[in-house]
Amino acid sequence: MATNISFINYVCEQLQGIGNIRYKKMFGEYMVYINDKPIVLVCENTAFVKKLDCVKELLENADVACPYKGAKEHYVLDMDDADFCRRVVSEIEKVTPLPKKKK
Repeated sequence: MATNISFINYVCEQLQGIGNIRYKKMFGEYMVYINDKPIVLVCENTAFVKKLDCVKELLENADVACPYKGAKEHYVLDMDDADFCRRVVSEIEKVTPLPKKKK
């Protein structure tokens, strides 16, 4: 089951106020970019963020799962708590580099 557009719009709405937000459809699922950095992976109407040290304490009680077959485990982000989501995503955005330009 692919992510529906209403869920990706909900994710983006919940993250409003932390920077420039956009999303891109990839293989039937979505990547949410904050300030042009890939931060939130959305698969099957579930938001995932990488397991990084900067959010380990914040997400110590979060569920973990693989967003797709063959992927590493990610934290599952509960999008219903907008303030918490913005806090987590802001921390990840600080340590995530901009993607390298393709030649």
